[in-house]
Amino acid sequence: MNDANFKLAAQLIDRAYVDQARQARRVTEQLLKNLLAQRAIPEQGWDDSSVELVLRELAAMDSNNFPGNVGVGEREARIYSKLVASRNFGLGHGIGRSGDVMAVQPKAAGSSLIVQLTNYMASHALRLAGFSNVKDCVVLPAATGMALTLTMIALRQQRPAATHVVWPRIDQKTCLKAIPTAGLTPLVVENTLEGDELRTDVEGVERAIQELGPERVLCILSTTSCFAPRAHDKVEELARLAQKHDVGHIVNNAYGVMSRSCMGAIAAAAASGRVDAVVQSTDKNFQVPVGGAIIATAKAPKPKQKGRRPASDGDRAQTPPQPPARRPDLCVEVSRVYPGRASGAPCLDLFITLLSMGVEGFRSALSERVECMEYLREKLVAVAAANGERMLATKHNTISMAITLNTFCAGGDRGATSMLGSMLFSRFVSGTRVVTTGGSKKVAGLQFVGYGAHADAYPEPYMTAAAAMGMRKAEVDTFVQRLQAVFDEFRKQHPAALPAEPEPEPEPESQAAEVAEERRKGRAEVLMQ
Repeated sequence: MNDANFKLAAQLIDRAYVDQARQARRVTEQLLKNLLAQRAIPEQGWDDSSVELVLRELAAMDSNNFPGNVGVGEREARIYSKLVASRNFGLGHGIGRSGDVMAVQPKAAGSSLIVQLTNYMASHALRLAGFSNVKDCVVLPAATGMALTLTMIALRQQRPAATHVVWPRIDQKTCLKAIPTAGLTPLVVENTLEGDELRTDVEGVERAIQELGPERVLCILSTTSCFAPRAHDKVEELARLAQKHDVGHIVNNAYGVMSRSCMGAIAAAAASGRVDAVVQSTDKNFQVPVGGAIIATAKAPKPKQKGRRPASDGDRAQTPPQPPARRPDLCVEVSRVYPGRASGAPCLDLFITLLSMGVEGFRSALSERVECMEYLREKLVAVAAANGERMLATKHNTISMAITLNTFCAGGDRGATSMLGSMLFSRFVSGTRVVTTGGSKKVAGLQFVGYGAHADAYPEPYMTAAAAMGMRKAEVDTFVQRLQAVFDEFRKQHPAALPAEPEPEPEPESQAAEVAEERRKGRAEVLMQ
């Protein structure tokens, strides 16, 4: 109510009660005022009633909620189910217009405000997480894979002659499928094994760019968040390569926001080289339902200042060096590429969550995840040691970890390893990845040996586990108890199972050689075209 209505109310009930209610209302009004003025995540999270009250206020700005509104168009945000209307707080127009998914809708001022505020808060969240030089953000109603596709399509408008994407191998289907979906061809660069850890072959990436020709390379598609034993890509070195050869560089940071290491690497890459866009999921990083992604761009690196000396006449006569051509902002370009309007649900979910968390809640969630990561590592090391296994040394992966599973290869049968996943799932343990390191698989038209291990012939079978946002130590305790129970049950069923290294198998190596030869021939054909 406004002040006039409060005065009228005071004529009907005790003024003291009315003044108290007015004071409470002004607290919420001040929250909204601060949000509109500061355009950042509030320092302290809002309570649910304040969030809902603000949402109702903003929804009242949309035309479908105007009293007496008559809609005679084909899209008037009519909602049949009251349950659906309530679930969406009466926000039915979605976001954007046909020409730009970030454009303000005349019929939906409230929804458009939510979109803009969420983009600002997303930028703030990335800065808090360690991406200090983030420039702009756009929250898209598309999960990570489709967001990567849209980003590549937008970048291709700047590089129409480009046909290929140089892709350091990561065995995760989504990012690979995003490349051909954008009408491009992936050029796979295998990782190198450094101890237990799989790392970026930077020289291999540069060799691929040079062999194909920089003009035919749209971008390097690097990855930060991944499951062990793969480490995050050497994004700083790749950023310098991209700048050196004038090719694009998109970072797949799907669930890297929760890792200070990943975010710091991206910030360093953007400061020293070329980073066109960084794509991250909303659900994995902010504990919201699946369906959204944040596309972020970075501030241009500052030019290096050399020591100054007094200018001579010869210096004055020379033409001053020209700064590099300014590239279009991919946040803007992706918004224009997106066809038509879009669902506002992912944006609304993130808006509500960031208001509820506040800066304190978000920082606390990041810190708790790190603590949980160390706790999970400690517990898994103990379980591995008790069963004759070991934790793989993967210091450059700060989200995921892996333990060997040689116990399950009794008699040299690596196929038995796959039993672990189903045994854990039947005990209500989800999220683990069991990798046997053998066999082959075709993904997006490409044949891979040892798919799942990020390499053709990783030396040992293993199981991964991750400490992600929202995980609690109590879940870790339950997980390791059930994992130990699985080890015990397997040994009962297979008395001969010993925690010893399995005999080396020639088959994966043979397959690896065949696939390597196929890729070599394929690259030669590309170069001849």
